Amino acid sequence: MDYRAKYQFKVKYSVKEKKEEKWVKIGIFVVLLIFSLFALLPFYFMLVSSFKPGSELIRYGINFKLQPEIMSLKNYYLLFTGKEGIYLHWYKNSVLITCIQTIVAVFLSALVGYGLAIYQFRGRNVIFIAVLVVMMVPIEILMLPLYELTVRLRIIDTYTGVILPFAVPPFAVFFFRQFALGLPRELLDAGRIDGCSEYGIYFRIMMPLMKPAFGAIIILQAMFSWNSLVWPLIALRSNERMTLPIGLSSMIAPYGHNYDMLMAGAVLSVLPIVIIFFFNQKAFISGLTIGAVKE
Repeated sequence: MDYRAKYQFKVKYSVKEKKEEKWVKIGIFVVLLIFSLFALLPFYFMLVSSFKPGSELIRYGINFKLQPEIMSLKNYYLLFTGKEGIYLHWYKNSVLITCIQTIVAVFLSALVGYGLAIYQFRGRNVIFIAVLVVMMVPIEILMLPLYELTVRLRIIDTYTGVILPFAVPPFAVFFFRQFALGLPRELLDAGRIDGCSEYGIYFRIMMPLMKPAFGAIIILQAMFSWNSLVWPLIALRSNERMTLPIGLSSMIAPYGHNYDMLMAGAVLSVLPIVIIFFFNQKAFISGLTIGAVKE
């Protein structure tokens, strides 16, 4: 009897514990849902405003109501046909710079981070400290020496001048280095015993294991390149080579504001980052959370 009573008590306690855990999860879900709605509210306003004329935006200000009688696709039409389709040039420049800069930055940063984590060589700690120091320096302080360097290299007002100074971002190097520290060293020894070269070990064995880190850095680096404004504004001079953030900022002038076309252009500027995150979300989440739980 004592055993049965003890067993029934454990069953009742476990059921009660599961119910409490269920309500806690529901509460967390509701709180996160509310925060998500607040976070998405500006994007909803931007989407609704992109279908309205500029006079309505200036007259009523922030208005979240859908008004089918005044909504149209005129803003998007003017965006692609006005000024000889300069918006398409801005979009093409941003896509090209973002793709090239992301590929170069991820590839080189992964090599540097992997080398700092795996190999023992003289000056390794000095290089890592230098990476940490560069991470602490605000980007605005580096603008003047970077501009002087691009002028001397004669790459001002070119795509190379925008991409080259940030080809190896320090945060990506730090991230790959920390990720590579957790890779099993036994695989290195197994690859060397099988006669595989160091590059073969990296590309065939280690690189597939670093897929979560690649997914996270691809999204972060693509967001940085796509939203970059200050350095492209300094490095680029001609209107045909301007990127999308520079072009959108030029729509707000001291003597006129094209808020309607600005909203339409901002809506389209969000799409590439959403697409990149959609295809890399699993690797992004696993790359950021790996190592958070100790096994």
